[in-house]
Amino acid sequence: MIARPVAARTPLPRMPDNAGFADLPVTHSPVPADSARMTPAERRASGSLATIFAARMLGLFLVLPVFALEAARYPGGDDPAWVGLAMGIYGLTQGLLQLPFGLASDRLGRKRVIIFGLLVFAAGSFVAAAAASLPWLIVGRSLQGAGAVSAAVTALLADQTRDVVRTKAMAMVGASIGLMFALSLVAAPLLAAQIGLNGLFTVTGTLALVCIAVVTWWTPPEPAEHKNQPRGRLSEVLNHGPLLRLDVGVFVLHAVQLAMWVAIPALLVQAGLPKGQHWYVYLPAVLASFVVMGATLFPLERRGYLRAVFLCSIGAVALVQVGLLLVAGAPSVAALAVLLFVFFCGFNVLEASQPSMASRIAPPHARGAALGVYNTLQSLGFFAGGAVGGWLVKNVGTQGLFAVCTGLMLLWLLVAWPMRAPRAADTAQEALASEAQAT
Repeated sequence: MIARPVAARTPLPRMPDNAGFADLPVTHSPVPADSARMTPAERRASGSLATIFAARMLGLFLVLPVFALEAARYPGGDDPAWVGLAMGIYGLTQGLLQLPFGLASDRLGRKRVIIFGLLVFAAGSFVAAAAASLPWLIVGRSLQGAGAVSAAVTALLADQTRDVVRTKAMAMVGASIGLMFALSLVAAPLLAAQIGLNGLFTVTGTLALVCIAVVTWWTPPEPAEHKNQPRGRLSEVLNHGPLLRLDVGVFVLHAVQLAMWVAIPALLVQAGLPKGQHWYVYLPAVLASFVVMGATLFPLERRGYLRAVFLCSIGAVALVQVGLLLVAGAPSVAALAVLLFVFFCGFNVLEASQPSMASRIAPPHARGAALGVYNTLQSLGFFAGGAVGGWLVKNVGTQGLFAVCTGLMLLWLLVAWPMRAPRAADTAQEALASEAQAT
């Protein structure tokens, strides 16, 4: 029996790395299951960099639930303005320095910038641990924020993973942050009772030093070709329409998240749940949302439905704001638990998919700059959400706050609607190249 010659497949043309979403056709081409599996090098990169994010964020989250109460014990701690400044100055310095760190990582190398930033963060933690007054605590918190390595870490993860597994890698980072947030809600009050705020800052600094060891010895080497690429310019990413859409989105998402948490604790107390038991709602909602994300985001992305999942997640967060607006007058624990579960489902999908898409559409030589802008807007969203959220609750009430959040989410949905998910530029050759970079 004579075998028929197999017709050679014409490979799909690879889209330019800086192609915009609006320029890409809507496709529902499934990704082969084998190519959607992470290589050992990708698993190592994802695991190590998720560990860095987790350890660093655990240190920060451990402080937040008890900061206001513990800071009141310092000289001058009876002034809410000073306590608020000490708490928020971290987000401000981080927002200002994300972009310079991202640009530096394009020029000097990712690992070098990450290690320097972690050293600054550790130094700030130890200054805060040794602080005997509120001004010195503010200095320590400022230095913590100055170690703004998120853009460089995200860019390094993008460098070391293929497009087809990028969302999964980013989801590992997002899941690690969510777990640390849930863990901190339980552990922070217990640890603060034993070692105080100074001890929590010491733990934070120690975790930063552990992160330096992780990035030095566990994270795979940087791709060799990255060093020979042209260096990105800020103008490239500021004039990139699809990237700007994502920047608007991450600002709105985190502004709404922080604004929500100005009011959510009070609503839970009003519903009859004591402050010490709020984690009974938070922890199950966060953990269950991870299950939903794993069961929906990754399979649907492989089938080519990332855009639909992305837009539905924005819509889900918008609907949560409408629900909170309706229940704010007479909240119940059950209603709030359901709404928070839906919120975390949408939030986690967006947290995983947005940086993945930003890294895929940014020019490879300007990923650090692109993710620097992205993380800057994320930090400024945190800052704006906390500051403006408090002002809204004070002046227009809780329902007014959720009405504004609803408007912001609908505005984001309108801005995001024209976007198209980038096609995964994945081949078997890329998987082999990924392996070769790690050896």
